[in-house]
Amino acid sequence: MRPEGQAEKTERPATARVFFGLWPSPELAGQLAAIAEAAAGQFGGRPTRLDTIHLTLAFLGDIPEAQLPTLCDVARRVAFRPFELTLDQVGFWPRPRLLWAGCRASVPALGGLVAELREGIVEAGFSAHDHERTFIPHVTLVRRIPASPAGDIAHRLPPIAPLRWPCQDFVLVRSQLAVTGSRYQTIARFSAPPLGA
Repeated sequence: MRPEGQAEKTERPATARVFFGLWPSPELAGQLAAIAEAAAGQFGGRPTRLDTIHLTLAFLGDIPEAQLPTLCDVARRVAFRPFELTLDQVGFWPRPRLLWAGCRASVPALGGLVAELREGIVEAGFSAHDHERTFIPHVTLVRRIPASPAGDIAHRLPPIAPLRWPCQDFVLVRSQLAVTGSRYQTIARFSAPPLGA
C-alpha cells in the first residue's frame, strides 16, 4: 500500500527522438566522410562519422514511441518518386560553426518531398521543429569548428568534384545521444510504389 498522503507516481511514456532523412550509399558516404576528415584537418572541429552521414528532411525531436506507427503512415502517404541530387559545393554557417555539403541547383522533387512530409506531419498532430524554416538541403560534414573570422573560413572552403546521389527512398530514423555523438537506428524505409501501382 502507498503511505497516506503520498502522490501516486505516473510513469512517463517512452519517447523516441526521430527525424526523416535521405541516406547515402556506402560509396557516397565514404566520399563525403573523406571530405569531412580533410576539412576537419584544415579547420579543426569534429568530422561527421561515416555511419551517421545523411541529409535531414524533417526533424521532429522526441515523440511518444506509441505514435511511431502513425508517423510511418504519414510517410507512406507521401507521393515519393526517385530523383537525383548533385552535391557540388561546400558551405560554412558561422552561428553553429558548421561545415556542410550541398547542391548549387535547386531540386524540385526534393523540395516537393519535404513540403509534403512537413504538411503530413503537422496534419497528423506532430510538431516539426523545422516546419517554419526555409529548407536548405545540406549534409553536415564538420561540427564545432574553432572560432575564427567567418570570412577567413569562407575564402578557404575546399572545392569538391560533383557527387551524384540517386535517391531511391527515404527513412525514418531514431537518434540516440551518446558521449561520442549521436547513434542512429533506421525505424522504417519508404520507397516509390512499383510502376503501375
